[in-house]
Parts: sequence; structure tokens; C-alpha cells
Amino acid sequence: MSQARITQLKSRLADLQPTYLEVIDDSHLHAGHAGAKDGASHFTVVIDSPLFEGLTTLQRHRLVKERVSDLMPYPIHALAIQTNLNV
Repeated sequence: MSQARITQLKSRLADLQPTYLEVIDDSHLHAGHAGAKDGASHFTVVIDSPLFEGLTTLQRHRLVKERVSDLMPYPIHALAIQTNLNV
């Protein structure tokens, strides 16, 4: 299940033309948390894209969240986003 959700997130973010994209499943860190009940997942997305150039962190995060908002709060309960990369 987790790998399918990771694949889904990567697919949704592909149109941002990422030069770096890592999706980390943090669900195991939230076992027993109310948001994890019924199988909802927690992820961290680490992403860099030329489309982020000149944007604030908030604007970058909005671009990411716009692409996955329909997946929240289920099947994804929480999404941490890191966009300020020097990779």
C-alpha cells in the first residue's frame, strides 16, 4: 500500500519537472496517532524544481499541495514538504 501511495505522489508531482524528488514514508513514526487510523499515511516530500526559481517557500509549498490536495486527509493524512534545496 505504501509503495502505491509513493508512486501516486511522484506521479502527481511530475508536472513540476523535478530535478530532485524523494518521497519518504513517515507513517511508522505516527502509529497510534488519530490521523493514522483507518490506514491514512504520513509522508515527507523533498523536491527541487526549476519552476520554484524566484518563488517564496510558501509559493513552492502551494504548488506541491495543489497537486495532492484531493488525497488529503485520506489516504494521506500529513505531508511535510522540503523545497529549499541546494542539490
